[in-house]
Formats: sequence, structure tokens, C-alpha cells
Amino acid sequence: MKNGSLVVVGTGFSIAGQVTQEALSHMSHAERLLYLVTDIATKEWLESLNPNTESLYDSYRVGRPREETYAEMSERILRCVRSGERVVAAFYGHPGVFVAPSHLAIAGARAEGFDARMLPGISAEDCLFADVGFDPGDRGCQSFEATDFLLRRRIFDPTSALVLWQVGVIGVRDYQKSDLWGPRGLAVLQRRLLDTYPPEHPAIVYEAAQYPICPSLIHSTPLAALTEAPVTVRSTLYVPPLPDRATDAGVRLELGLEAESGG
Repeated sequence: MKNGSLVVVGTGFSIAGQVTQEALSHMSHAERLLYLVTDIATKEWLESLNPNTESLYDSYRVGRPREETYAEMSERILRCVRSGERVVAAFYGHPGVFVAPSHLAIAGARAEGFDARMLPGISAEDCLFADVGFDPGDRGCQSFEATDFLLRRRIFDPTSALVLWQVGVIGVRDYQKSDLWGPRGLAVLQRRLLDTYPPEHPAIVYEAAQYPICPSLIHSTPLAALTEAPVTVRSTLYVPPLPDRATDAGVRLELGLEAESGG
């Protein structure tokens, strides 16, 4: 194994409050700490943690395709690994959930013979389960990136929970400097959902709190009014399930379960 290594960690949300002790130890002792976070408080905390820090945020440029940005971030991380340093790359949320450069960097480092691994973190979906208060194991939970959900007409079960990521950037491939990048895409999503759910069916626009003193955004809206909801680039959409379907009598018999009451 070559000198140089990579550990990818997540900072969660709420500044340092959701960072695991394992991630904290790696960030503190890294020879180079590269990071991508979206708020100044977390940035300053990371820079106080380790003097050898470097932000990846300046790889973003208005109008630049996001794929180019992610490739550049990955290469910046790999250059440090190739120099023989113990490198930690920190990303807000979970480092493996909707974080393309983390996966690119790990794959690149391993392909070049370096030790590289990812530590788990807290994602926006984890915060959603806690803040909105539903158990994904109750009725099941389907999770899709919103643009992919539309383009490939993903098949889903409306009697289970539906989580759609990146609803504020639907159909947008390049970086924009605004709160909502894809208003046209949001209208397309609304029409697709109304093919399955009634207009009055509720949905929740969700954004995890960035600071401990601030609440998360939990905005409930009927699907008929989704395009008027406060959706931003940070928003995740939760659509609660429709009434559950009856269980399969034949399967219940095979499993030795009692018949449903009233059935």
C-alpha cells in the first residue's frame, strides 16, 4: 500500500453537534483536511479544529456543469493523497448521500493503490425521520433523486412513504446562485405526483436545521399548492403514504398468521 491515505467523513448538520467521535478524531489528526460545508459557523469550527484546512467550495462557479465541479473536487483531494499525506475530506450531511466527489475520490484513490474509506454520518433523511416523526420501517420508505424520478418514471408504491431529494434543482445541471434553481421542474414534479395522489394530499417540504438554535423547516402543503411552497436548493420533499392496502390472505395462510379482523 502506498503512502498517503483518504478518510471521508460527514459533518451532519447543526455545526458540530452531529459529528461522530470517530469522524472528529480523524479530522483533528489529519495532515490535510479538505471540506465542503454550506454555513460559515461549521467552516470556522473546522478551521479551529485543524490548521491544515482547505475549502472545496471555490470549485463551484455559476453556470459551470456540476459534473465538472465534482471532478475537480475529487482531483483536488487526490492530489493531496498522492503527495503522501493522511487526508480527510469532510462533507456536510452524510458523506456518501448525494455527494458525488466523495465517491469519485475514494474510487480514484483505491484505483491508484491508496488506502481509502468512508465513515457513516447523519443525512438529511435521518433528520427528516426524527423531525417529522415517522418510522421508515412502518410502511416502507422509497427514496429518489427528483430529476431521476421524473426522467425515468420510477415506479413507486403510494401506500408507502415517498422521499424526493433535490426538489429545488430539478432538471438543472449547472451551478446557480439562487435559492431555487428549477421552478419549472417543480411544476413538472407536481403534475407527476397528482397523477397518483389527490390534490388535497399533504406533502412536507423539509430542510434540516443548520444551527442548534434554529428549527428545521417543516412546511406542510397540499400537493395542489406545491409550486407555491418555500422550496429551495436545500429542500427534501416527503409525501406521506395513502391508506394501506389489505394483506394477502394466501401469504398470511402460508406464514401461519391469523386472518385480519373484519376480513
